[in-house]
Amino acid sequence: METKERNASFFRFEDLRIYDKAVDYSSWVAKTLNGAATTTSNSTLKDAFLKGTLAICVNIAEGSYRSKTQFEVYLKVAKSAIRECTVYTSVAHKLEIFTDDDYEKSRELLMELTRMLGALIVSLQRNVGRRKENQSSEAVQDEETETTSIDVDDESFNLDF
Repeated sequence: METKERNASFFRFEDLRIYDKAVDYSSWVAKTLNGAATTTSNSTLKDAFLKGTLAICVNIAEGSYRSKTQFEVYLKVAKSAIRECTVYTSVAHKLEIFTDDDYEKSRELLMELTRMLGALIVSLQRNVGRRKENQSSEAVQDEETETTSIDVDDESFNLDF
């Protein structure tokens, strides 16, 4: 019997809900495309579509190990991959690889991923902004503090005023 509760993973990105959603989307697309007949004209589309879904997952995973500023960049690349998948969704629908239901489901999942990534990006931007504000106020405090060195019996002391 499998439980939904997990211990903190060795790979931190596996604990992110957005990563789980991206993997679910990638798996769904792979299964859906697998069920469609493959022709030489649509095999390139299928390969590119799968590569796009994987790019979403990989950028979330890779970015999670970087600084917050770099993570934001990776998340923006993941959002670009979502837009890429939106195009593939439309083309797959036009070529009748995706049914109307598949088309709607893909778009709904992509919109959900976009909202989740957007919220995570905003959260990172707020945290980076707060850190910059704190660093700025610390720098102002450092500028206001004057240090004077005095020597007493061959020992040096620093005094902050």
